[in-house]
Amino acid sequence: MLGVGIALVTGVMGVVNIAHGEFIVLAAMLGIGLSALLPGVHPLILLIPVGVIFFFVGYGLQAFLINKVVTAPDMLAPILLTFGLSTVLRNVMVETFGTDVRSLVAGGFGQSSVNVFGISMGALPLVTLALAALFFVVLQLLISRTKFGRVVRATADNGEVARLMGVTPARVYKMVMGVSLSLAAVAGMLLAMRATITPFSGVENLLIAFEVVVLGGFGSFWGALVGGLALGIAQVVGLRIDPNAGALPCHIVFFVCVLLRPNGLFGIRMS
Repeated sequence: MLGVGIALVTGVMGVVNIAHGEFIVLAAMLGIGLSALLPGVHPLILLIPVGVIFFFVGYGLQAFLINKVVTAPDMLAPILLTFGLSTVLRNVMVETFGTDVRSLVAGGFGQSSVNVFGISMGALPLVTLALAALFFVVLQLLISRTKFGRVVRATADNGEVARLMGVTPARVYKMVMGVSLSLAAVAGMLLAMRATITPFSGVENLLIAFEVVVLGGFGSFWGALVGGLALGIAQVVGLRIDPNAGALPCHIVFFVCVLLRPNGLFGIRMS
């Protein structure tokens, strides 16, 4: 979930959104605030309004900022713009929320477990996995089976040719960025239910998201899913061996896989 939004934007626009991690954290902060204002509403239900809000945030971000540089001759322009945006967002969150660790309380649901084939598994991790799989399937069907998906794929392949067919690439980019940040918002909410976050958590999450995308192959949604599962399994196994390992096993697996397959597991494509 952390990486699929980056995979979408990179596959369609060729833009690396450095501020993606900050938007993940910002969405989590918004979810924490809404949970405090609406104590009777389950955090999973809050995924819907937060996701919708961040769709429009992404739409506006693309319309007023990134569309101005996405076609710039200098490929560094979008990177520099989103890098500056990430710095601004991080400092705004520090000034607004402070540096204390925060989390989204899921109540008893966060501590409950279910029995699957004799194995006790946490309900929240299973729901997170189910939601991630659902979003992957819906996004894949949207891109591969709908008119909007055909427009997105045509724009990703050649924006100028798509323009000759009546497509407005700038409008497509706005929709794509909206979907990307909506997915980032859901990921941020789910992350806040399972771990603590601070305004500085965006950098760490961005690193993992990029590793997922590169490992799977730029622009490949199923590659992002497989890459995310591979890194997740590596981290769990690594923590079983050494509880102080942190994310080091993920980075080692990523490094080895990139050495073996520089273009990722599924290659570079828009799928």
